[in-house]
Amino acid sequence: MATAATHQTARTLAQDGQDGQDGTQADVDDTAAYERAFDAAVAADERVEPRDWMPDAYRATLVRQIAQHAHSEIIGMQPEANWITRAPSLRRKAILMAKVQDEAGHGLYLYSAAETLGTGREELLDKLHTGRQKYSSIFNYPTLTWADVGAIGWLVDGAAITNQVPLCRCSYGPYARAMVRICKEESFHQRQGYELLLALSRGTPEQHAMAQDAVDRWWWPSLMMFGPPDDESAHSAQSMAWKIKRHSNDELRQRFVDICVPQAESLGLTLPDPDLRWNEEREHHDFGPIDWTEFWDVLKGNGPCNEQRITQRRRAHDEGAWVREAASAYAAKHSASGAGRGVEQA
Repeated sequence: MATAATHQTARTLAQDGQDGQDGTQADVDDTAAYERAFDAAVAADERVEPRDWMPDAYRATLVRQIAQHAHSEIIGMQPEANWITRAPSLRRKAILMAKVQDEAGHGLYLYSAAETLGTGREELLDKLHTGRQKYSSIFNYPTLTWADVGAIGWLVDGAAITNQVPLCRCSYGPYARAMVRICKEESFHQRQGYELLLALSRGTPEQHAMAQDAVDRWWWPSLMMFGPPDDESAHSAQSMAWKIKRHSNDELRQRFVDICVPQAESLGLTLPDPDLRWNEEREHHDFGPIDWTEFWDVLKGNGPCNEQRITQRRRAHDEGAWVREAASAYAAKHSASGAGRGVEQA
């Protein structure tokens, strides 16, 4: 079994290659050695760290996935932040404010993880704003009632937890470590949403109907969050081979359905799928077909709120330019004064 020495070997090989690259056969041999060391580390469930050698395709896959995740956290603040001023009580307002703050923090952790791969935050945000990178399709749906805040917490954050807990064992160290804290906070968000829906479901008939309506609208988009079917997923197989992902899209989707069915029963709400039933032979719930035409249409920018979400994100970025400039000036000033003190002390 490979040990931490595998990483040291990869680092040594990489340094040797940097010191003596001359375009000869030796470079080809070195690359093969790097790849063997990398493959051995991944096979042994070791963590790949920023200074380790890694294939260009592995790095690119991580940047794409982490960026999409980070963008989703930042865009995902919008649907619920819309309800902060209209929350029905001070307690609900405080909970929702804390949750939206958490999402901003998650974006920060993830952009920082992407930066360890050599891709700057400004570059990632530019790609988001110009449509060259995506975010989760789920955030292109509107929040029509207060019950939607609960449905997002229970279903959307519940789907996120199902997808993200395995990422705590991702092969890339900075991403895996960021996910530990993110998943703890997402667990709080899921419980908050469940509790909100429970209160509505046990309230007046009108409140129960509002909760049921929200679940009806968010159920199928939540199932789409896991991505396309395995046979249509362009990246899933390779990501699993590299242990960036630990489970396929369909495996995670099935796990989510199995979790939600008993929870819906406890809530006294019905999941909007007439084909949903327990399969004794598979020991899983069967569920109806997903409208993948809708998924791809939303992903291409034709969802109910695509333009609204990205326009608001661009506007927020532009309006925050003075904050970034002030922070940079402050950092430069203190860096210069620190350097000056160092000269005086010397």
